[in-house]
Amino acid sequence: MILQHLVHVASLILVALGGGLGVATVISAGYGDGDFQAFLASTVIALSAGLVGRRYTRLERDLSVREGYAVVSLTWLAIGVFGALPYLFTGVVDSPVQALFESVSGFTTTGATVFSDIESLPHGILFWRNFTQWIGGMGIIVLGIAVLPFLGVGGMQLFRAEVPGPTPERLQPRIAQTAKLLWYVYAGLTAAEAALFILGGMGPFDAFTHAFTTMSTGGFSTRNASMAAFDSPFIQYVTIAFMYIAGISFALHYRAMTGRPRYFQDAEWRFFTLVTLGATLTIATVVLLGSDAYAQLGPERGLRDSLFQTVSVATTTGYVSHDFELWPVGAQFLLLMLMFMGGMSGSTGGGMKAVRLYVLHRHGLTALRKSLHPRAVILTRVGRLALEDEVLNGILAFILLYITLFVAGALSLTLLGNDIVTSIGASASAIGNIGPGLGEVGATDNYGWMDPASHLILVFLMLAGRLEILTVLLLFHPDLWRRARFGETPGRLAAQARAEAALAADAEAEDALAADAEAEDALGADAAVRMDSGLLSGGSDAVDADGRRQPPEVTVADDAGPTSPEG
Repeated sequence: MILQHLVHVASLILVALGGGLGVATVISAGYGDGDFQAFLASTVIALSAGLVGRRYTRLERDLSVREGYAVVSLTWLAIGVFGALPYLFTGVVDSPVQALFESVSGFTTTGATVFSDIESLPHGILFWRNFTQWIGGMGIIVLGIAVLPFLGVGGMQLFRAEVPGPTPERLQPRIAQTAKLLWYVYAGLTAAEAALFILGGMGPFDAFTHAFTTMSTGGFSTRNASMAAFDSPFIQYVTIAFMYIAGISFALHYRAMTGRPRYFQDAEWRFFTLVTLGATLTIATVVLLGSDAYAQLGPERGLRDSLFQTVSVATTTGYVSHDFELWPVGAQFLLLMLMFMGGMSGSTGGGMKAVRLYVLHRHGLTALRKSLHPRAVILTRVGRLALEDEVLNGILAFILLYITLFVAGALSLTLLGNDIVTSIGASASAIGNIGPGLGEVGATDNYGWMDPASHLILVFLMLAGRLEILTVLLLFHPDLWRRARFGETPGRLAAQARAEAALAADAEAEDALAADAEAEDALGADAAVRMDSGLLSGGSDAVDADGRRQPPEVTVADDAGPTSPEG
């Protein structure tokens, strides 16, 4: 592993992050809330760090698989650190750990916050919080691959390490083209949602910032009451629709936009939709029958709140339209279970992803059938696709690691003095990138009261959940760092040059041999043609009655005319 490769790619991403901070700087200057200098300083620091790192490092070859995993994890940590600068410089947080928590919560689209009074924050901070979720939703590495040609080197390693789901899907042969198409779809849907919000009565600032955090399934809001502050059925139904859209694979959206819709043919989409609808009906029934509040609010409000919270939690958005901690315990428990599912593979949602739970369900049915038919060959299928053992084992290992980290996180939080309900809710919310949990971090609460150690545990869980567990855990595997060095030594570079020269010489020799072979083939073909011409003209040896070849007659021409052989 070449360490300067990690620094180089991370530096390029920091340059892009500096551009995002520049946008927030312009917003802060426009509103004049006194946070302009903090954003300007943050922009300068991020751009300077990125440009210096890019200047003194270089990519000497394509990224390896190991380097791809390391680059993604360390880059996400770096953008979390530099993205925390505006919170520190404006003084809206009490400590650097809180600033890091808020920054990582934004970029990982978790939506957990340390702020108790969001509406008192400057507009620049409000914009930056929601903008970080929009950047992190589709993935800042994917954005880098799309807009920075330098990241075409080893781009597939970066793409696989960041994009959610067991098997990232290519829409175009080149990975940069796929990244651009994903961002085009993402940006287009964001603009459409913002337009509908404005049509529903939102101001432009609220419309765009909430569109950012809906399409990213992030859940940050500019209001203390989240989406409950907008007491508009139209706005809430629009939010429900776009949360659901954001929880679906963007590859399916792209195909639909290009005239090739395949929603109903996709087994994961059918599973995700059926689970969401089933959970909505169950929660609505429990809430309407077990909550006195909806006797006055009416059944439509109960159904709307049930649908809103189900889709919000199932897609890991984390918006709140009603305090679900006031609902019956059965409804709260079902929401807790939905936290583990998350959206579809290839969406901006968090959680385990619906496809993995669908595979687990299918594999369980396969095991039951094998118990009844021990000699039968029964395969686990997703739609028409039979899963190979390698893919199946990878999915089962991911689920095991996910549950292990969730339990370890909840246990660690309880050991730090947090109550068990809060610890379970916070751990599930952080690793699933959801935001609100249960207990003291419920729908109307925040994480600002926690101690720094609890915040750091949740930061780790948020990063692990966003980067699909393995990408982060591999950082702690010694084999990843074996024979790591900052750069290639002159000897290695010379050896590499000699090897490349030898390969080039071998290629030239092979080309020369191929050319000679073609020339010999051409000569042989020409000789064959001439021989055929001789046969057709009678110039070949004659054959007597016994099949013996006879020499041809020779005719000599002179001025007197032809002479026979005897003459």
